[in-house]
Order: sequence, then structure tokens, then C-alpha cells
Amino acid sequence: MINRIRAIRKDKGMTLVDLAEACSPPTTPQTIGRLETGMRTLSIDWLNRIAAALGVEPEALLASETKAAPMVVARLGADGAEALPKPREAVPPEVLLGDNIMGVLEIEVAQGEYRPGDRLWLRELSPAQTSQAINRDVLVPRSGGRFAFGRLIDRSDGYVAVLPPGTGQRQTVIMDPAWVALGVMLVRML
Repeated sequence: MINRIRAIRKDKGMTLVDLAEACSPPTTPQTIGRLETGMRTLSIDWLNRIAAALGVEPEALLASETKAAPMVVARLGADGAEALPKPREAVPPEVLLGDNIMGVLEIEVAQGEYRPGDRLWLRELSPAQTSQAINRDVLVPRSGGRFAFGRLIDRSDGYVAVLPPGTGQRQTVIMDPAWVALGVMLVRML
């Protein structure tokens, strides 16, 4: 069975030791390595344990046997583009970002750093996490089926204040929003 445990683990910045310790109950890095390489059978129990430790759905760990996965083949650094010593699988956004993805905001008109055609992946924040989004771009529901989008500049117990990305726009204050969604990944078509 082809799996993408290694690709997801590396994209999340985890080592074999990190993943082994994150499993419940913890296991050894050697076991994780054997599961990644197919030297050990990836049972349903292991699939569920590793998926929980990585914060992804179990099916995200399985790769298609008929379609080759897109690969990360180079990186752009201070000295320009350079080949990776060993290409690795490019993990899709929904796998990397986990199951708390709320949706995608599609940009139609250039505003601030956003261009037409951009897609901003959004993650819903719990009320306790909202203060961690200060100075980050958020989408907040308003009354009448409208939304406020922009930089979260203030948060209090009863309101949030959002500064839109366009120049010369004024902040919007939303009382008791039902939710706040944080922009976590920008996808830009070229």
C-alpha cells in the first residue's frame, strides 16, 4: 500500500521522533520509519493513530496507486533556484491544514496584497484563539449575510475590529461575531 506519511510528516516539520511521541500511545521512531517505507503493514489501527498524531484525516495518508503525486523538485533560496537533493511529494492544502478548514475566500478585485484569482484558505478559530489572530487577515460574518475581511486589529469580549486591505478604508467593528476565520494559506494562479 502506498502511503504519504513521510510527505505529510516532513511538510508539518516533524521528525520521526516527533511523530512517534505524538502517537497515542507513543511508539518508536523505527516503527514509524517502517510504516512510512512499507516495511511494516499499515493496518487500520496504525492509520488512525498516525493520522491523529499528524492532525489529518486517515484517508489523507493514503496515496493513489494509479496517479503519480505532484513532487516538490526545487526550492528558491537566497542564491536562486536549486534542486532538492531528493524530490518529495507536494501535499495538498486540505491535508496540510487539517479538518478545521472552514472554506476558501476567492479574490475578484485586487485589494492590498491580494490579486484577482487568489484563493485564501480559511481556518475557523475558537473564541479563545481569536486573540492569536491579531495583525493577521480574517473573515468575519456580519448581519444580513455580509462579511468583513481584513486585518484583525482589535478583539474584546464583545467585539472584533477589522481593517480592510484596500487603501483609505475604515475599520469595521463587529459585535459578537458567530465565528472568526483566519487566512492560513494563499493559493495564487500564475
